[in-house]
Amino acid sequence: MEQIPTTATTAGAVGTDGTGAPAGTPVPAAPAASPAAGHPDAPWRDPARPVRERVADLMSRMTLEEKVHQLGSIWVAATVDGQGVAPHQDDLADDSPPWEQAIADGLGQLTRVFGTRPVEPSAGVRSLIASQREIAAANRFGIPAVAHEECLAGFTAWGATIYPVPLAWGAAFDPELVGEMAAAIGRDMRGVGVHQGLSPVLDVVRDLRWGRVEETIGEDPYLVGTIGAAYVRGLESAGIIATLKHFAGYSASRTGRNHAPVSMGPREYADVVLPPFEIALREGGARSVMQAYTDTDGLPSAANGELLTTLLRDRWGFDGTVVADYFGVSFLETLHRVAADPGDAGAQALAAGVDIELPNVRCYGEPLVERVRSGEVPEALVDRALERVLRQKCELGLLDADWRPEPVALRGADGALDEAAADALDLDPAGNRELARRLARESVVLLANDSGLLPLTTPPGRLAVVGPLADSALGMQGCYSFPAHVGTLHPDWPMGVSVPTVLDALRDGLGATQTTHVAGCDVRGEDRSGIPAAVEAAAVADLCVVAVGDLAGLFGRGTSGEGCDAPDLTLPGVQRELVEAVLDTGTPVVLLVVSGRPYALGGLAERAAAVVQTFFPGEEGATAIADVLSGRVNPSGRLPVSVPRTPGGQPWTYLNPPLGQANEVSALDPTPLFPFGHGLSYTRFGYRDLTLDAAEVPVDGEVEIACTVVNEGDRAGTEVVQLYLGDPVAQVVRPVTLLAGYARVDLEPGAAARVRFRLHADRTSFTGREGRRIVEPGRIEVRIGRSSADTALADAFTLTGKVREVGHDRVLTTPVEVTAVEITPAG
Repeated sequence: MEQIPTTATTAGAVGTDGTGAPAGTPVPAAPAASPAAGHPDAPWRDPARPVRERVADLMSRMTLEEKVHQLGSIWVAATVDGQGVAPHQDDLADDSPPWEQAIADGLGQLTRVFGTRPVEPSAGVRSLIASQREIAAANRFGIPAVAHEECLAGFTAWGATIYPVPLAWGAAFDPELVGEMAAAIGRDMRGVGVHQGLSPVLDVVRDLRWGRVEETIGEDPYLVGTIGAAYVRGLESAGIIATLKHFAGYSASRTGRNHAPVSMGPREYADVVLPPFEIALREGGARSVMQAYTDTDGLPSAANGELLTTLLRDRWGFDGTVVADYFGVSFLETLHRVAADPGDAGAQALAAGVDIELPNVRCYGEPLVERVRSGEVPEALVDRALERVLRQKCELGLLDADWRPEPVALRGADGALDEAAADALDLDPAGNRELARRLARESVVLLANDSGLLPLTTPPGRLAVVGPLADSALGMQGCYSFPAHVGTLHPDWPMGVSVPTVLDALRDGLGATQTTHVAGCDVRGEDRSGIPAAVEAAAVADLCVVAVGDLAGLFGRGTSGEGCDAPDLTLPGVQRELVEAVLDTGTPVVLLVVSGRPYALGGLAERAAAVVQTFFPGEEGATAIADVLSGRVNPSGRLPVSVPRTPGGQPWTYLNPPLGQANEVSALDPTPLFPFGHGLSYTRFGYRDLTLDAAEVPVDGEVEIACTVVNEGDRAGTEVVQLYLGDPVAQVVRPVTLLAGYARVDLEPGAAARVRFRLHADRTSFTGREGRRIVEPGRIEVRIGRSSADTALADAFTLTGKVREVGHDRVLTTPVEVTAVEITPAG
């Protein structure tokens, strides 16, 4: 097994024996003085002084080269063999200064010590400590780097907990649990010396063919924003800088192709794409934003000053850092072709508002210094970015005189690394696995159960478990989990965490007298030779579970994930043929879809006894699936994206105006098979007593919208109560229905709860004809129910007054209160 060396100067290479340094290699003895001990009496070293005063003092002492070095980064272990984890890594990863030169005048960020190749946590900590010592010792001021890592579905490090992907967070409709998960992720990262996490993704799904749908939270901006803000709060509570991405419009690329241009009007951009970022900044407190790779109407985000400065900073008041997506500054030259050379690309990005070039220095560094020296780039732009970078380092304690590279959690009584604690590091403790299990359970969506087959309260006798996802541990994971993201490039390494497969969990959890497994086919490819064996196994079984879907990967190495865009929404490979063949046996079939995007299930779902959808549910996902099928857990997941009936007709989301829905002027019916918000339970929930506390509401007022929800079945369950609004007459075309609030309501059999939404008029706002966000007087329809297409209760109120303009300070969310109530039995 390969391990990264424990000294930064050789961190990009493997030891001559092919193994690198052993995991227990001690860190070199710390110098007598702290690496940050230089200038101990300088004002910028004094934590008692205001942050801005400290930063101004430090900046006044720095040369231009020292300033520019704080705006760069280095990726010491990136490979250039064409098997990278970032786009064009093989072209650009080696196009930066060597280590000694890169750190000579300081360094802004250190890229992915843990997340680039497999490394034991203890060895990773020691390597990071050694690197930070070298960085601090190499510059006049002893300033270390900000260490960043990916954390989309957990800390992307070998041996760390693999949580469900963001699309599964959306399916759970549970901000509190997502925040709890994020806090655990943050604690693990902070505990090993990481400062910044490159998550969450706040892109709203616009085309389900896009490979990165699994990384998104869903197709509704309110759901994305509220879940995303909860993740941010959790990560930031652990002291980790949360990074919102991808700002903005990345998910709306033409034909769902990664990095493709975005064709979108300013109204859609303002009303669909931007609100999640507003919510996560205002209500989450994110301290960093990452620019998107794409161009919108010909202007790349990395060079868009209207987006990164005028909107983000001047209008929204953001004062954190803007980081480049990996090689995003270089892409201004190499892909977008709006820059003539690296220096030109760096100048454009800096002027637009990109503070830090990631993951390597190519365009900032020396090319930027040359342009400042020549007068082409004002030094004031360098100072603007530098002030933000140093302020963040100051807030992290990296400028304090007593700073040490050892993570606080791993320091002994003398302040040095506690070797035993480092060796005992566990990034997948029992508490993490329990969180992963809870979130996976809440994210399982029961799409159909017309036969009443589920739950399987009686052992199924002879059970056939077929399909390419039936016995695949990687099939439980998204493309930013470490095994899928990095581990597949290192086949000699074990996975690092225990990940039961669906077969494992069903064999252990359903109590079948006999369990037979046949894959039938691969996730992709045209090999049908295994289908007859799968049919034979299903034909003699009492029950067949068919597990189909995706295998996550990067840049074509999977069917879902970054760069794995789909031509249509047919199940990959010959999986649909496998399902059809098994259905033809007449054996009751549970169709289980484990995927990173929804697939067209028309013609299959109607024939299956039950249909269950999960979105890469993580290391405890298979256990959660077995819990739901057996009835140990009552399903409560709801669709964060619509499931299409047919594979074509993209793009389509539920946010459609009348002409975007089925109508008499088109023969094409885009109505989904299962709509946004849909999900079944093993119990029945009734809705009653809808009330609005006012029939007329001022355009700056609010209204309480309340209803009672009753568990009318015989088992405990959780209903996801969803509030939707409609604006039947507006000055611009509006969606027929739009999510305005939601609440998870846990109820015992026969119990009831009153759900109260406090809706402010600002929540009805939209971008009007003149391009300004307004609240418009008129009738607003109110609908409450189980999904966007199943609303049991309806009413309306009228907004009164004159058209009112609102801005970024408007009310962004809808508070909800759930209280238990007594009910009178019906009849």
